[in-house]
Amino acid sequence: MTSQPTAQKASAVLKSPSTGASSKSAAASSLAQVVPKRVTSAPAATAASKVLRDGRTSAASKAAAGSALAQKPPTKKR
Repeated sequence: MTSQPTAQKASAVLKSPSTGASSKSAAASSLAQVVPKRVTSAPAATAASKVLRDGRTSAASKAAAGSALAQKPPTKKR
């Protein structure tokens, strides 16, 4: 579940006109998980990973991306 401070950062990321698509995807995923038992989809996790690796993204974007990745379900081993 996304914490209140992280949800506020994710909201700011979504409102910013200069934020990229990957950051907005990660922020939206993070905000969707304010409700318990919601998990991050694979495409949103990929976008969040890109945000965390990009040196140009803001701290708010990285916080939202980190929250989204933390709520990704574990991968199944084959």
